[in-house]
Amino acid sequence: MKILTTLALICAPLAALAQDAEVGEALYQTHCAACHGIEATGNGPMAPILTLQPPNLRTLTARHDGVFPVVRVVTRIDGRDPLVAHGSPMPVYGDFFEGDDTALKAETGQPIMTSRAIVDLVAYLEGVQE
Repeated sequence: MKILTTLALICAPLAALAQDAEVGEALYQTHCAACHGIEATGNGPMAPILTLQPPNLRTLTARHDGVFPVVRVVTRIDGRDPLVAHGSPMPVYGDFFEGDDTALKAETGQPIMTSRAIVDLVAYLEGVQE
């Protein structure tokens, strides 16, 4: 019985860290849709004035041989892989996406640390793949 109790105590925090696609969708609509479009197809109202056009985020998996590129998405959003055309880290309001370190399983199976908000955004983006 002690083993089951110990396992429950260890696993409970992990369950709390599960990705939340609904939260991710709300974050996307608030912080990303202006450039990437409401439907994540790259046609947001700000897209015409951008130097580099936003990609269709619904085809990330298709463009990466059927594997959702977790590391690329995380590092683009959190600024570890900066997009120079933005003139600043993406998103330009990046402070919102900092802190609250959370582990996310990369496509390699290894964990990548990022913020809770980015984990939720990734959950949303993975869910809208075509």
